[in-house]
Amino acid sequence: MQTIRYVYWQDDDMWLGFLEEYPDYMTQGKSLKDLEEHLRDLHKELTSGAIPCVRKVAELQLS
Repeated sequence: MQTIRYVYWQDDDMWLGFLEEYPDYMTQGKSLKDLEEHLRDLHKELTSGAIPCVRKVAELQLS
């Protein structure tokens, strides 16, 4: 099973979050479980090529 890290927080009655690798693409849910489902759907869309010009976060090794 593949895992991916995400950032989340609760704002009043909504749960907000984004995939750590794709911080420009935020989603929300009515519960943490609902948010996780939306994040899974978002990951599928971002990695399928359906969304053009997807921006990602990467690490650069410096000497």
